[in-house]
Amino acid sequence: MRADDADRRLLRHLQGDPGQSMADLAARTGMAEATASRRVERLRGRGIIVGQVAVIDWRKLGWEVEVSLRVTLDKTDPRAFDDFIAAARRVPEVLEIQTFLGRVDVRLNVIARDMAHYQQIYRARILTLPHISDIEALMHVARIKSDEVLPL
Repeated sequence: MRADDADRRLLRHLQGDPGQSMADLAARTGMAEATASRRVERLRGRGIIVGQVAVIDWRKLGWEVEVSLRVTLDKTDPRAFDDFIAAARRVPEVLEIQTFLGRVDVRLNVIARDMAHYQQIYRARILTLPHISDIEALMHVARIKSDEVLPL
């Protein structure tokens, strides 16, 4: 079952302000609060709305360094992907893990308080991950666009 116009209206407003009250959401979408609530619950039940997140500005909390690591794995071991990803998930400073098809197999987004802390994480936690055949670090300079909102 596809989302109808009313569902898309709800989703548009939730994207813009996911923390708004159900009363505000209903008013903005021109629905009764009970109707909006039922529809939002149905969207959650269908897996269209998968959660709400708090977006944290890590720099304001003292995490000044962000690095994107592009990792190529030694794929001679059939468990290379699974082993690497399982181990990378256990590194608390890894905020994001993405897999790719192509020369680069995995991208890790890593944060640290400063360069000394990053060097410590890199040596003790990243280089010890299994099955790495090559790794390239890209230092994050500026975030130009970071948006999950799409037109509905």
